[in-house]
Amino acid sequence: MRAAVRAAAKGGLRVRLLLAFAALGAVTTAVVAGGGYVQARTVILQQAQDAAVLSLTDRITNLFATRGLPAGQAELDEVAALLSDRDDTTIVVYQGRTSAGGITLDVLPEGLRSHVGDGRVAWQRVSWEGRPGLVIGTQLTVARPDAAVEPTGLEIYQVHSLLAEQRSIARLATMAWLTGGFSVALAVLLALLAARGVLRPVRELGTAARRLGEGDLTTRLTVRGSDELADLARTFNTTAETLEQHVGDLRRMEADARRFVADVSHELRTPLAAMAAVTDVLDEEAPQLTGDAGKAARLVSQETQSLTRLVDDLIEVSRFDSGTAALALDAVDVAAAVTATLRARGWSDHIETDLPDGVHARLDPRRLDVILANLVGNALRHGAEPVAVRLRAEPDELTLEVADHGPGLAPEVLPRVFDRFYKADTARARSAGSGLGLAIAWENARLHGGTLVAGNAPGGGAVFTLRLPRNAR
Repeated sequence: MRAAVRAAAKGGLRVRLLLAFAALGAVTTAVVAGGGYVQARTVILQQAQDAAVLSLTDRITNLFATRGLPAGQAELDEVAALLSDRDDTTIVVYQGRTSAGGITLDVLPEGLRSHVGDGRVAWQRVSWEGRPGLVIGTQLTVARPDAAVEPTGLEIYQVHSLLAEQRSIARLATMAWLTGGFSVALAVLLALLAARGVLRPVRELGTAARRLGEGDLTTRLTVRGSDELADLARTFNTTAETLEQHVGDLRRMEADARRFVADVSHELRTPLAAMAAVTDVLDEEAPQLTGDAGKAARLVSQETQSLTRLVDDLIEVSRFDSGTAALALDAVDVAAAVTATLRARGWSDHIETDLPDGVHARLDPRRLDVILANLVGNALRHGAEPVAVRLRAEPDELTLEVADHGPGLAPEVLPRVFDRFYKADTARARSAGSGLGLAIAWENARLHGGTLVAGNAPGGGAVFTLRLPRNAR
C-alpha cells in the first residue's frame, strides 16, 4: 500500500486520480457484490435446507401412513431404500438395529442424535465424500388416542446433497468477480475522463506559468465555463495583466533613469574638460602655493579627476545598457598586455605575476586593460599585499586570476560584488573608486563571451577569476 502511495506521488495527479477511482470502484464493488453474494448464498442454502427438511418429513409421513413399524432388518433396509434417491442417502435406526448400505452412524455430527432422540427435527451442513451435504435427522412419532404425540424410537437420518446449490453459489461468485472487474474498469475509464477534464486546464495553467516566468508577460489563459478552474484561469489572467502593467512601468522608469544618467554624463563632459584644463594649471602651480591655497588646489585637482572617472564610467555603463558597446578585436599577447597595464599604473613593484610567454588571443586590448585595472585596483584598495596575477591558457580559453591576501569576501557580499554602486562596507561613505569598476569589468567579460566570478582562496583572501575565449567574436 505504501509503495502504491509513493508511486502515485511520483506519477502526478493523473496517477492519483486513477488510483483513487480504482480504489473507490474496488471498495464499492467489494461491499455491494460481497454483501449481495453473502445474502444470496444464505438465501439459497436456507431454501435448500427448508425444502430438504420438508421433503423428508412429508415422505416419512406418507410412507408410514400405510405401514407399521419395521419388525426386522429387511424392513429397515426397505424403508431406507424407499427414502433414498439420487441426491439423498438415508439410514434408519430402530431398537439398536441400523439399515444396511448408505451412510453409517459415525458420519452423523455429534449432538445431532441427541436432538433427534428428544423428538425434534435437527439438521446440520457437513462435507460428505468431498461434497457439500445437509444431514437431516428426525424421529417417527404417533398420535395417541388422547391426541398426545408419542415417539416411536424409529430414527431416520438422511444426507441431502448440496452440490447443485454449490454450483449455483459458484456461478454467483463468478458473476460477483466479473461485476467487480467491470466496475473497476469502468471506474478507471471514468478516472481517465475526469483526469482529462481536470488536468487539461491544469497543464495549460502550468505551461502559461512557465511562459510567464520566462518573461512572456502577454501570456493569457482561455476561460472555459464557470467552475473553480475557470475562476483560477480568470485570476491568472488578472494577475498576468497586472504584472505586465507593473513591469512595463518599471521598464519605462528604468529606461528613463538610464537615459537621464547618459544625458547628464554627456552634459558633464564639456564642463569637466574645462575643469581638467584648469586643474592642470593648478597642479603646476600647487608647489608654489602655501597654506590653505595649496591644499585647496590639490583637493580641487583630485576631486576633478574623481568626477571625470565617474562620468567616464557612467558613460561606459550607459553604452552597455543601450547595447551600443562593441569590441575592437585585435591579436593580443596576453602576458605583454598584463605587464603593460601594471606598468602604466605604477603597480609592477607591488604585484606578483605568473605570466607564461607565448599566450596569444583575439581580444579587445582596451577592454582587457579596463578589466585587469579594475580587478588589481580593487585588490590593492580593499585587500592586502601581496597581490598576485596568474595566467593559465587552454586551447580555446585563457584564465586570469587576481588574488590578494586580505580578509576575503563575506558570504553576504559574494552574490552582490558585481552590482553597481554596491559597497560591502556600508559605514564607508566614500572610496577612491566610483563603485562601478567591478560592474564594468563584469560587463566587459560578458561582452567578450567570457565570465568573471568572485570567490575566496582556501588560505584566505579574495580571488577574482576571469575566463575569456581565445578567439572572441
